[in-house]
Amino acid sequence: MIAPGINMEFIRCEDKSFAAGVERAAQIGYRYIEPMVHNGRELLSEAGYFHSVSMDEDALWVKDVCDANGVKCSGLSAHCPLMRPEISVPYLEKAIRFAKVLGAPVVNTDEGIRPSWLTDSECFEVMRYTLKTVLRTAERHGIYVGIEPHQSISKTTAGLLRIATLVDSPMLRVNYDTGNAFLGGEDPYAGLQAALDRVVHVHAKDISIEHAEAEKGKVTGTPVGCACGDGVIDWGRVTGILRGAGYRGVLSVECGTPLQAERSLAHLTEVLSRA
Repeated sequence: MIAPGINMEFIRCEDKSFAAGVERAAQIGYRYIEPMVHNGRELLSEAGYFHSVSMDEDALWVKDVCDANGVKCSGLSAHCPLMRPEISVPYLEKAIRFAKVLGAPVVNTDEGIRPSWLTDSECFEVMRYTLKTVLRTAERHGIYVGIEPHQSISKTTAGLLRIATLVDSPMLRVNYDTGNAFLGGEDPYAGLQAALDRVVHVHAKDISIEHAEAEKGKVTGTPVGCACGDGVIDWGRVTGILRGAGYRGVLSVECGTPLQAERSLAHLTEVLSRA
């Protein structure tokens, strides 16, 4: 079964806490959420003005918040620079352990901004080291690492698949983002088809016509899109490709407001109801 979910970015515009965002997601009708996690402590989250969750919190508290609102975690947004192992190895290992407690099957990440001091070949060797190290923890806990098209290498399908195949591990997969692929200049349907045997999670990101005209081919992605169904992405085509491959997972909507979250849920529910 394919089910709609919501990335917690939707509540950022209202300066709300994680718990408030989970409650709102449930009220809208979502049954899956994708929290964003961070290391340490920072003012906005501590004060309840930002939706990101510190991994210094008790993961069981996070699970209690989800359980109280009848939602499950489809994955964790755990983006970090794979080419900076001193940052990404401890961060991703911590995120994997956090995800295990929450029952989230995947941590989603990308290669991050490329360090200027690394050559082309060094970039991939450093990422291979990072992923080899992190995947030992992922395999032990049974949590996928989903590589997302989002930066200078992964914005192309070829670059995305090269990163997602750097290590021979059943836990190294793809979190496909339709909107990022489109803005990066790729055909999102062909890209999804090419990555299909590795897709474990999907970011349902739509791009408005105005946004497409302004930034397509000029950027490697965007934090959030418009409401699903209001932009350039054909969700019937996306779900058709996924269904044809037997995908059973979540379409995690990445939009910028609660109203867009409502519109996205209505549109995806209608699309998924089609035979």
